[in-house]
Amino acid sequence: MKSSCPQADATDRVGAVEEIAAQEPPTVLIVDDDPVARLAMAARVKRMGYRVLEAGDGQSGLETLRRERPDLTILDWMMPGLDGPSFCEQVRGDPDIGSSQILMMTSNDHPEQIAEGLARGADDFLSKAASRQEIIARIQAGIRTASLIRRLEQVTDQLRRKQGILDQELRAAARYVESLLPSAGMVVSGVELAHLYRPSLALGGDLYNVFRCGDQCLGMYLLDASGHGVASALRSASLASFLREDNLLRYVGSHDPGAILTEVNRLFPMTGAGEYFTIVMAQLDLRSQKVRYATAGHSGVCVHRRTGDLQWLAPPTLPLGFDSDCVYRSVETPFLPGDRLYLFSDGIYEVPNSKDELWGKERFAAALCRAADRTLSGALSTVVAEASQWSGRDGFPDDVAVVGIELKA
Repeated sequence: MKSSCPQADATDRVGAVEEIAAQEPPTVLIVDDDPVARLAMAARVKRMGYRVLEAGDGQSGLETLRRERPDLTILDWMMPGLDGPSFCEQVRGDPDIGSSQILMMTSNDHPEQIAEGLARGADDFLSKAASRQEIIARIQAGIRTASLIRRLEQVTDQLRRKQGILDQELRAAARYVESLLPSAGMVVSGVELAHLYRPSLALGGDLYNVFRCGDQCLGMYLLDASGHGVASALRSASLASFLREDNLLRYVGSHDPGAILTEVNRLFPMTGAGEYFTIVMAQLDLRSQKVRYATAGHSGVCVHRRTGDLQWLAPPTLPLGFDSDCVYRSVETPFLPGDRLYLFSDGIYEVPNSKDELWGKERFAAALCRAADRTLSGALSTVVAEASQWSGRDGFPDDVAVVGIELKA
């Protein structure tokens, strides 16, 4: 008997497709003109449980990619005929396969070569001298990213069919993004982390992370891609992938926030459509009890001192991609026991009320000060609740992300 509910039918069909896809192992295409290297990589990928396809040159690899649509392509840089960078350019120029994940292999991983590869369409790089652990980690990261991209592409397809299904999938994608965020609590001895992420209905480009960088240091960032929707989220995911600690050490050679933003600015120029990033990057040194930070067009960073003073930290700077020669400088400030560092997106203070009046930074700062006697997580919840109350409606028109770090007394 046929269902009388078209939306239920559509939902059932989507669920069935996803269930079938989930049962099939991811597919990895290996493109390398060296048969020995290709065979060795294929054996390693098969041991990881993935389906493997092989191609001995760039042109046949491109044809296989178009026909089979693998989850990840592992591509050699140096090949006769169609080399790796040219392969990437052809993929990015084809709307049918333009979102394919490409992991480029190279024996020469100088920053200049990495910059060229990224500019011509590679998503990540793998040194031919890499350890077994790094090879496995990068392949798994590429598969995870491909999974997210394919899910977002499913969302885009459903937009043309049913707005109701789109809303469900966007919320699912937002939950997935939230699942990638750092775990709250004591990240290291004496340092507490709390954060809140409230995505808007239209999937946006806010992402953040907190990570160890040495025994006595913590790195953290909050980035925002211009625009909204799937494209913005994908661009944020791409930048977040580059901001992994191993990449920072290899291609920047430092945890210094200014040096990191200077290199990222060079590698991620403004797109032809005028899309760009804003970001705040900080490093907490527990030994010196200081915070070093740098910003690129992002004003969402402040310190609430244990004395009760609230200090805004963001100097005026250009967003990433506006000027490829821009040099970003780190600024240092004390961070003592009892102080709280906040990173936040503009969605928290630019929320309008029914009269289109913005909540604004002054009201945001006042809310932080009023919540000073609460726990760190309680303070974040209180501030976000006040912003929501100001708007007078459910949800936020833009993504809201707030990260708090407290140095315990």
